[in-house]
Amino acid sequence: MTSLALLQLVSPALPVGAFSYSEGLEVLIQAGALKSEAGLEQWLIAELERGSLRLEAAALATLMADLDRWVNGADQSARLRLLDLDGWLLATREAAEVRAQQRQMGGSLLQLLADMGHPLTEPLTLAWPAAWAWAALSLGVSEADTVEGYLYSWVANQLSAAVRLLPLGPTRAQVLQHRLLPRIAAEAQELLAADPRTLWSAGVGASLAQLSHAELYSRLFRS
Repeated sequence: MTSLALLQLVSPALPVGAFSYSEGLEVLIQAGALKSEAGLEQWLIAELERGSLRLEAAALATLMADLDRWVNGADQSARLRLLDLDGWLLATREAAEVRAQQRQMGGSLLQLLADMGHPLTEPLTLAWPAAWAWAALSLGVSEADTVEGYLYSWVANQLSAAVRLLPLGPTRAQVLQHRLLPRIAAEAQELLAADPRTLWSAGVGASLAQLSHAELYSRLFRS
């Protein structure tokens, strides 16, 4: 059952609006910085190894623990820690469009969970990583699978955007996703035991692309 719950979380059919965001990928492709499958693969690897995504993935276990303590009434201070970490993660995203994306997707996921019978103890506004942590906790997904699933889902969404922006068909996108599985697993294992506040992000190129997206004359995506 746990594995089936994880499959539901990483499904592209999850109604959270992820398909409408590219997180700066659209800017890079329009500018000609990414032109091929090989270039896209190197970009995805760079983000997995050095991007802001790593901080969010590393925070998932802590978010799950604080959510569990707060919801079960074992530690009311866990609510404050949860909100503090949620806000800190959101602040690491420089672009207003990406922060709006995180809030929108987080809110949509929390609403879905409430409809599935897993509402929070009280209404809270949580961004995407914290909402993902609540989903994993509610559905009984392990911490290790939660981190892996988070990284896998991000790669899948980036590939979905790339298929609409590059001469890259769905088959090649799936081949690339499969090729990245060992790297996703290795990064997840490393980040599971990491403290997000001690990590660094070198995703300067991604941040600049995300900031520039609002200035595009013509665009398909919201970020």
